[in-house]
Amino acid sequence: MTKPKLSRRDFVNGCALSMVAGTSISPLEAVAQDLLDPSALPADYYPPTKQGLRGSHEGSFESAHDARDGKTWSAADTGDRVYDLVVVGGGLSGLSAAYFFRKQHGPDSRILIIDNHDDFGGHAKRNEFWHDGRMHLVNGGTLNVEAPSQYSSVAAGLLWELGIDRARYFEKNKGMWSRYSEMGLKGSMFFDKEAFGEDKLVVGYGDLPIGDFIRQAPVSPEVQLDAVRLYEEKKDYLPGLNAVEKRQTLTRMSYRDYVVNIVGCHPDVMHLFNASLLGIFVTEMDAIPAIYCREMGYPGFDGLNLEDVSVNQLAHEPGGQHGRENTARAESGDPDMYFPDGNATIARLLVRSLIPDAVSGESMEDIVSAKVDYSLLDHDDNKVRIRLNSAAVDVAHVGGDQVETKYVLGGNAYSVKSKAVVMACWNSVIPYICREVSATQREALVYGSKSPLVYTGVLVSNWQPWVDAGISRVTAPGGFHPSIGLPPSLEIGDYQTSRSPEEPIVVRMSTYFREPGLSRREQHRVGRNKMLATPFSTFEHHIRDQMTRILGPTGFEDERDILGITVNRWPHGYTYSYNPLFDPEEWAFTTTSERPAVVGRQRIGRIAIANADAAASPHTDAAINEAYRAVNELLEA
Repeated sequence: MTKPKLSRRDFVNGCALSMVAGTSISPLEAVAQDLLDPSALPADYYPPTKQGLRGSHEGSFESAHDARDGKTWSAADTGDRVYDLVVVGGGLSGLSAAYFFRKQHGPDSRILIIDNHDDFGGHAKRNEFWHDGRMHLVNGGTLNVEAPSQYSSVAAGLLWELGIDRARYFEKNKGMWSRYSEMGLKGSMFFDKEAFGEDKLVVGYGDLPIGDFIRQAPVSPEVQLDAVRLYEEKKDYLPGLNAVEKRQTLTRMSYRDYVVNIVGCHPDVMHLFNASLLGIFVTEMDAIPAIYCREMGYPGFDGLNLEDVSVNQLAHEPGGQHGRENTARAESGDPDMYFPDGNATIARLLVRSLIPDAVSGESMEDIVSAKVDYSLLDHDDNKVRIRLNSAAVDVAHVGGDQVETKYVLGGNAYSVKSKAVVMACWNSVIPYICREVSATQREALVYGSKSPLVYTGVLVSNWQPWVDAGISRVTAPGGFHPSIGLPPSLEIGDYQTSRSPEEPIVVRMSTYFREPGLSRREQHRVGRNKMLATPFSTFEHHIRDQMTRILGPTGFEDERDILGITVNRWPHGYTYSYNPLFDPEEWAFTTTSERPAVVGRQRIGRIAIANADAAASPHTDAAINEAYRAVNELLEA
């Protein structure tokens, strides 16, 4: 006798299920006996509150590595009807692709989004901490809406349609950073004894004149003099060259080589800068072109008499271009937007739009504290379904007019069919799960190496030690976490970042795995391996050690004050953007179609490619723009 399948709704409500011959079994036993859909999620499923090692967590990448290594799977058909679209990847690009497809093809379009993680959002993850009944948020990945005034009409239009009103946002949050300075808190630099001979916190980094600051640092008099000279001397260090020749020289030279070999500074001067751009490039200054630093306002260039680059350069490229464009243009218009959970706010708004029953509320303000019922994301009645914990392992055309997508869930392989597929996963994964790509396209897809980075949130019982130290942020050039700081002081709806130092707050800490002396891509590859070999215990040790050494003198005690830790590791973090030290110059400074990003994103029959990698840009508007392009390409299929 065939055992009947039971409804997912009964399972997620946690009901006991009455079976054949009147036997009552628990939902977990029903799953074990394969009586329920394996993608069903229990009613209390809520990954944002998980702590420990998150980001690319265990269970999210093993199947992809198996596919890379040549493993194949025999998949069981799920029995789902043919979808209009399957989206591989539930990040911002994948969610946007579903949004645009439904907008073009109508609200009855049947769409399945599958993702290998236990939460939607891709890099735009949310970390929730709860203490004494109050929620405290921090980004688990994608941090901000950078350069929103430069967003394309497509990307800006999507945010507007989702309810993000920039004017309303900035009216409430114009003091997101100034609130700390109004309290007298400043930037600082922590010099550790391992690298500098003594532990010393110097307050005023970025606020004091360089001479006043550097004289307090535990560095040699020679380093102090050279640092001040680099900032204050207005000398032409490239005499005999015209402006074009100077710019070309700076394009093919790292900032480290410029400061040490051209300006003639002591190499230890670079300690002031090596940590400052890690959050953008995830390499030290030996892999960042000097011209990038010049455009971003770093010292040493005032005497070169270089004209600014054209304000139209890369005008239609996404995000802030970080040294590839005129700084005035990059900083024009609205400042960056921050939400309490980073760009997870955008992901949640997209999910609310796609599956309204799963997310409460209706506005930009209430999405921050909105409830998400994960058990409704993959419900039978949904037109759009999101299937988590499902790693795609094979995508191929079948029958001429359909695409079959195989995925692994809970150790078993399943398959679904659709009229089209959008690959919104990482470029480096696509050739291993979509073997129809040509050799040329495959080479382009695997060209870039995404940067490994870690965003950590630490809930502390209070932030009075920060106030007593007079600081709101710390740069630690020799530390495991080079960047440590208080979060932006935000107010969205009924959520407000802690205003009183006596209240808990989430401290943000970042670390970046790299290997100085190598090319940017090699630094990323070596760093990725280091990251994956680093256990949570190592992260926790350095969190407690650094915070104690920096804030212990003003009263911080880690055993008493740390209430929770979430480490978000992203071995494949920022999209690789082109760098003239290691890539052709035209790839970095023009929109030539010869860039690997363009070659790699070409449609393969009914399979289109949408992700930030397709734009060679790690920014949110890149992910949205590429989703729109991919969906439009499918109209031609």
